[in-house]
Amino acid sequence: MMEFEGFPKIRRLSRSCIITEKLDGTNASVYIGEDGAFLAGSRNRWITPDDDNYGFARWAHEHREELMMLGHGHHFGEWWGAGIQRGYGLAEKRFSLFNTQRWSDPAALPTCCHVVPVLASGMFSSSLVIESLLRLALEGSVAAQGFMDPEGVIIYHEASQTLFKKTIKGDAEGKHAEAHPPKPKVARPPKDPSKGGRRIEQLPYDGPDRRRS
Repeated sequence: MMEFEGFPKIRRLSRSCIITEKLDGTNASVYIGEDGAFLAGSRNRWITPDDDNYGFARWAHEHREELMMLGHGHHFGEWWGAGIQRGYGLAEKRFSLFNTQRWSDPAALPTCCHVVPVLASGMFSSSLVIESLLRLALEGSVAAQGFMDPEGVIIYHEASQTLFKKTIKGDAEGKHAEAHPPKPKVARPPKDPSKGGRRIEQLPYDGPDRRRS
């Protein structure tokens, strides 16, 4: 008999959410084990200073003593800034943690770390998301003051514990739409019959047929 699979519980959409700035960098993480293990990761793998991702592993190991203050667990964030994606006009790279609730107190945060900026929080609504996007579009990045080309927002829906993203540009087209916009079609001028091929007045052609049999 087939194993019974129940229908999942449906979460209510009208619940609390937290909207943060989406940083255009590369996913990074630090794992600290109860046994003292210390690992650096990218989106899909563990990395080392010799097999790195934009220098994050080297930076993490250089700041290991400070990062140990994060405590046991797997801590995710964005590695962004100079030389990565938008760059944000920065001369350095930064590690910004995603968990805004856990790291809301700056005093508990290692001095080498940042936290993604919270743009809005409250009952989820489309208008709250649009207002946050408009703020970024008009005022620029909150994470990097003065940078006027921010990417978009991340919406964390607390009841479903689900993350969503929405970008300022190319949101409907999907990933990489802004980086690879469709090339506009250029109208070609009408073909000049006097250039290329045989002129109309020279037809029909009664010469030898040089086509292969």
